[in-house]
Amino acid sequence: MKIGFVGLGIMGKPMAKNLLKAGHELIVLNKNKNAGELKELGAESAETPAEIASKAKTVITMLPNSPEVKEVALGKNGLIEGATEGSVLIDMSSIAPLASREIAEALSKKGAEMLDAPVSGGEPKAIEGTIAVMVGGKKEVFDANYDIMMAMAGSVVYVGEIGAGNIAKLCNQIVVALNIAAVSEALVLAQKAGVSPDLVYKAIRGGLAGSTVMDAKAPMMMDRNFAPGFRIELHIKDMSNVLETSRKVGVPLPLASQVMEIMQAIKQDGCDVEDHSSIVKFYEKIANTEVSR
Repeated sequence: MKIGFVGLGIMGKPMAKNLLKAGHELIVLNKNKNAGELKELGAESAETPAEIASKAKTVITMLPNSPEVKEVALGKNGLIEGATEGSVLIDMSSIAPLASREIAEALSKKGAEMLDAPVSGGEPKAIEGTIAVMVGGKKEVFDANYDIMMAMAGSVVYVGEIGAGNIAKLCNQIVVALNIAAVSEALVLAQKAGVSPDLVYKAIRGGLAGSTVMDAKAPMMMDRNFAPGFRIELHIKDMSNVLETSRKVGVPLPLASQVMEIMQAIKQDGCDVEDHSSIVKFYEKIANTEVSR
């Protein structure tokens, strides 16, 4: 199947590669810095999103935030200009749910459909093809495009109408952020108390405290490896969408608000392009210690 793909960044590039590995034909934006690498693997290229949409009925976007998705979908030379009856936009970016609904409504006037299908798992799982995808939109559109999404994923779950996918992603980001903060607090406490954080991690990971987040992030903290799988600045973006949405629906989020302030603090210390495991640096700073094995 011929698929358009816009957004070849940390997550998008390996996702696009997995589509090629699954046997799909791909069209990418020529101006993207990673387009050459995809073309070497067999992808076609186009000059604008409109051209991509005119050549591929299904287009996937994987972009930083709501403004970028709206520009690619609805802006000048955007997807909407090349879309026709039956075209489908699968937006796998993490954006505000209301933005997803706005884009979907505009596309519907051309007879085009949209799924909001944000992902979780970071770069390692994008490379492995084991990301988790949470999807909102019409169930029949989801069913028709399930196999495409599964070519990049370990799980693809339908959660409701358009916007529901991004609501699920916001919930995911709350749990991930608070989990990283909890792991940080625990390891800093162990370090300051004179007990090996590594041994504490090994002791508790098999019990109720154990989690995928702990297994992914605790070793990074102890090894001082903050190379970005998911950057602090991107988690701040997601938490901004979390808090904006929570205010609109009237849900107080005291813990999410606190971890947002922690991330803002370490951003000011120059950690914004580091992995979100660098949340540990906030606790290290106020405890005057450094976690190590």
